[in-house]
Amino acid sequence: MTDTTSSTPERRGGTPIGARAAARLDRLPPSRWHRRITFIVGIGAFFDLYEIFLGGVLAAALAEQWHLGHTAKSWVIAAGFLGMFVGANVLSVLADRFGRRRMFLVNLGAYAFFSLLCAAAPDLSWLLVLRFLSGLGLGAELVLVDTYLAEFLPRAVRGRYIAWAYTLGFVGVPVAALLGARLVAAHQLFGIEGWRWLLVAGALGAAFLQLMRRQLPESPRWLTVHGRGEEAERIVAGLEERVVRERGGSLPSVPEAETVPERKVPLAEMFRGEQRRRTVMWWIFQVLQTVGYYGFGSLAPVVLTAKGHTVTESLLYAALSFCGYPIGSALSIPLIDRIERRTLIIASALGIAGCGLAFGFATATATWAIVTFGFLLTVCSNVFSNAFHVYQTELFPTGLRSSAIGIAYSLSRLTSVVLPFAALSALTSLGAAAVFTGSALLMLLLCLDVALLGPRSTGRSLERI
Repeated sequence: MTDTTSSTPERRGGTPIGARAAARLDRLPPSRWHRRITFIVGIGAFFDLYEIFLGGVLAAALAEQWHLGHTAKSWVIAAGFLGMFVGANVLSVLADRFGRRRMFLVNLGAYAFFSLLCAAAPDLSWLLVLRFLSGLGLGAELVLVDTYLAEFLPRAVRGRYIAWAYTLGFVGVPVAALLGARLVAAHQLFGIEGWRWLLVAGALGAAFLQLMRRQLPESPRWLTVHGRGEEAERIVAGLEERVVRERGGSLPSVPEAETVPERKVPLAEMFRGEQRRRTVMWWIFQVLQTVGYYGFGSLAPVVLTAKGHTVTESLLYAALSFCGYPIGSALSIPLIDRIERRTLIIASALGIAGCGLAFGFATATATWAIVTFGFLLTVCSNVFSNAFHVYQTELFPTGLRSSAIGIAYSLSRLTSVVLPFAALSALTSLGAAAVFTGSALLMLLLCLDVALLGPRSTGRSLERI
């Protein structure tokens, strides 16, 4: 047993401090500090997910107020996703170059600014431009949430704590729909249209969170890769001191076998050896998961209006269905470190496919079926989502973790740009049943992709997977 390592020399046992930073973080017992950063980072996921599902709410509301046609409604949903596609590619790569903490501040600041401007948009053209720019700011938010927490959290609780972060974040989904139903139904509040208040709420909340995030330290794993071992040492040693003060006693020693030196990794490494297999698997996964996961959340209000419900009814039924997002996220917490991630992803994806079929085939008069299967679909969706968000942090080394995840994740955003046009066209010509049948088939392909190409990862050090 050893106690805190604040006085550790530059090398211990012949191993550089940088090589030991990851192992020292992994051996820490969970503490109040770990829970605090999980809360602060998880609240950021709230605004990303709030914004994503707000697209469907705005499309349903503005179709009536601004007399939008099929193509215009599709662009209201797609504009934010197009911005997220660009942001995910640019900001995630910059996070590997300039640091996780710095990009955390850049992305939320840009989102808050442009979302506030979006609330003042005078017409559709301005709305689409500003939705694109606010999406640009949020593009790497979930990538940074995953990367930052995975690089700080001990491996024994990595899955559970990231699942807790997303449980906080997913409260934003029913909130967006419930606020949408209430504000859109009221039409105006203090003389301002209700949908504008939804954008103001997101902007002000993100600005407040940015102030909280200024207290976050940089990732020691990232610092180590960039040759800043002394800074990494100070952060790790300070964290060890906090844990010792909180829990008393001493910390377990770090076995030499656990110390794996970190290094800079060129982006081209994604396409070499074992990393190439993982990259191909994850690119396919991100394209396919978008249809099953984001397709329902962003299109549900529009699907329900197509079934014959009013805008207010559609938003209410969607809000009740969306309550499954935080509940499913919470249900994943006791499962995520007990069941192999790959297995949990496949099982929950099959649940999404089955519930989606039941939702799509439900008749307009069967309100109980619409709400029940919509709710069950969202429960399965967030067991699925939390499992894959943890899993993707474990696939790539620190030197390219944010870039590799972000580039793959951007494909889901690009798919989300195309999805409204394809899905709404299919909805108009073929109906909801056909749309959700196609979605179910794509989720089956996703299961095969993960089963055949995905590595095992649960309970292992990031440096050993």
